[in-house]
Amino acid sequence: MRIGVLGYQGGVYEHVYMLRRSFDRLGVHGEAVVVKKPEDLKGLDGVIIPGGESTTIGILAKRLGVLEPLREQVLNGLPAMGTCAGAIILAGKVRDKVVGEKSQPLLGVMRVEVVRNFFGRQRESFEADLEIEGLDRRFRGVFIRSPAITAAESPARIISWLDYNGQRVGVAAVQGPLLATSFHPELTGDTRLHELWLRLVKR
Repeated sequence: MRIGVLGYQGGVYEHVYMLRRSFDRLGVHGEAVVVKKPEDLKGLDGVIIPGGESTTIGILAKRLGVLEPLREQVLNGLPAMGTCAGAIILAGKVRDKVVGEKSQPLLGVMRVEVVRNFFGRQRESFEADLEIEGLDRRFRGVFIRSPAITAAESPARIISWLDYNGQRVGVAAVQGPLLATSFHPELTGDTRLHELWLRLVKR
């Protein structure tokens, strides 16, 4: 199994580390590689899009010729996992909590709507214990300038919810082999979410 991690911003090497641990735990012979150029997409069984600033990630991916071939591969069945900014990149519809509709380079492959900066800025970062469909116990979610998943249309569905300031919003969603999370699973010592996605990749 060869998994790429988009290497422009965010917890790139944290994801690589978590993938290697997950391979070991699942008994899978796997390789985690950093993707920065179109040729790095060759031979991948899945790709992870980390956090960071979604507009910057999208612009760099487009400028370096990665965005369009990656979109084509995902539409043709390549599994993908997006965390925080990565969830925004995967989303079909994006708006910002403050400025409203956003025009930015996206893959746009998941039938979900995402609101950027839903949980506030850096100083308003927090952690929360989450119930996630498919996991045996709660998962500690790390939220840093995180988006919220406010809507999902079939075949996408929300698999984890969070009550925040009186509003119930999605924080993880799946669509076939695609997984989007509002939070940063790579910043914990818990590999279960990476393992959950790798099982989707194996299918």
